[in-house]
Amino acid sequence: MLLSLVLHTYSMRYLLPGVVLLGTAPTYVLAWGVWRLLSALLPSRFYQAVDDRLYCIYQSMVLFFFENYTGVQCCEETFSVSMRGMLELTYGSCMHYLGSVFAVDWIVADILAIRQNALGHVRYVLKDGLKWLPLYGWYFSQHGGIYVKRSAKFNEKEMRKKLQSYVNAGTPMYLVIFPEGTRYNPGQTNSLSASQAFAAQQGLTVLEHVLTPRVKATHVAFDSMKNYLDAVYDVTVVYEGKDDKGQRKEPPSMTEFLCKECPKIHIHIDRIDKKDVPEEQQSMRRWLHERFEIKDKLLIEFYDSPDPERRNKFPGKSVNSKLSLKKTLPSVLVLSGLTAGMLTTEAGRKLYVNTWIYGTLLGCLWVTIKP
Repeated sequence: MLLSLVLHTYSMRYLLPGVVLLGTAPTYVLAWGVWRLLSALLPSRFYQAVDDRLYCIYQSMVLFFFENYTGVQCCEETFSVSMRGMLELTYGSCMHYLGSVFAVDWIVADILAIRQNALGHVRYVLKDGLKWLPLYGWYFSQHGGIYVKRSAKFNEKEMRKKLQSYVNAGTPMYLVIFPEGTRYNPGQTNSLSASQAFAAQQGLTVLEHVLTPRVKATHVAFDSMKNYLDAVYDVTVVYEGKDDKGQRKEPPSMTEFLCKECPKIHIHIDRIDKKDVPEEQQSMRRWLHERFEIKDKLLIEFYDSPDPERRNKFPGKSVNSKLSLKKTLPSVLVLSGLTAGMLTTEAGRKLYVNTWIYGTLLGCLWVTIKP
């Protein structure tokens, strides 16, 4: 009975981070809303600087739970540039291409950014459906996130317009793009089969461990920012482990991650100078597919290398990186303290609830009328 209680308690480890991360959302949105109003008459660079700082505070709290709380190991393995070199080589803008769109891949982008003191500058190209997230769906677009639809519904003009506004303003920016567009899951063969059939139809190499990348958003982003960005960083992420059959495990869910069921993350980074990225769309399509061929070979070697010494690791020097509590705990204390203080008074509780309700409704209305 006692053992069962202990196991049940352990399995509920995700409740604390879930309560804190969701519970502090109205506090964060209220703080941002106040600054948005106060900065309305100021130059946009002042608004952006503080907004980036607020975003850094919230995401630092997120990383407290995904790194310090879970104790997950982050193993950075680089092929052509070190993480320190990434900071030295790029400050203004760079673009990350992450190899697979798993439920927690956006956390990995934050893991990399905080180690470069650039967490507030991260912005994402996101699936259009995510704009309906309560409170944050609207806020992400205000922070610089770009929602895109797939295939024929892709709004190239709107994406170019938004990116150009950041370029014109000189906004420091780490733009994260997931070219696969959807999650690769080894347990769901339909997506992989469709991706492989498309590659074969287009005369492209058929990939085994990644999906065939889509080029539209990548091309628009690069073309819009080519005179502003410093480099492209090709980032490949692997969550270590195989199932009982010796097959690659399904990617961890949020709950599994927070319950410490993702023991080690391997991150491989390759820096590509912007002059080596083709500008014409069809040439870029071939180039991007070649990058994913490299990813595929890396993953085949990682999981199935006949040499045990090369299995479960990427080529290059490996560095186990532990994030200091000084980077994350203050954010947890500040946001949790402000939220707790708000909830101690009747007026604060009313404001808290109304922020959830009306903030969500107004956010949904905004993303409905504004593309």
